Amino acid sequence: MAEDKAKLISILQGVKLKSGKSYNEIAEQTGLTNVYVAQLLRRQAQLKPDTAVKLKAALPELSDHLLNEMMKPPVRSYDPNLIQDPTVYRLNEAVMHFGESIKEIINEEFGDGIMSAIDFYCSVDKVTGVDGKDRVVVTFDGKYLPHTEQKSEHMVSKKKLPGSQ
Repeated sequence: MAEDKAKLISILQGVKLKSGKSYNEIAEQTGLTNVYVAQLLRRQAQLKPDTAVKLKAALPELSDHLLNEMMKPPVRSYDPNLIQDPTVYRLNEAVMHFGESIKEIINEEFGDGIMSAIDFYCSVDKVTGVDGKDRVVVTFDGKYLPHTEQKSEHMVSKKKLPGSQ
């Protein structure tokens, strides 16, 4: 299965490369974020039927077969060796370094809970800093999900097993 996914990703990346378009250009043409476009073309997100039409318009070389493959639920995975890539390593390092403080602020502002990685938007932007140098802006925009108090009254009744009372 991993080989099939790798082959599909290679083909999808080839379509993007042949188009000469950046992720930002495809995102603008489809109304998606640039990171989500990359997720789609890496089979880390599922292409929805309404978006398939827009993606096909942006990347006309996408065949119906490729679009149908992209509409299947993906196996969201990653290569464990990816952490060795300097960009991924630094992103991980930043989250680990700032994570505890971010968690405290989320808890202070929202209460005991987390940021969803499912109801989630991510984008990468390029800006010019006050010193005139290029800067990377990574935006994580996730829905707040409060932790719940686990009350027995909220449990779905378990089906009685044969012989139980």
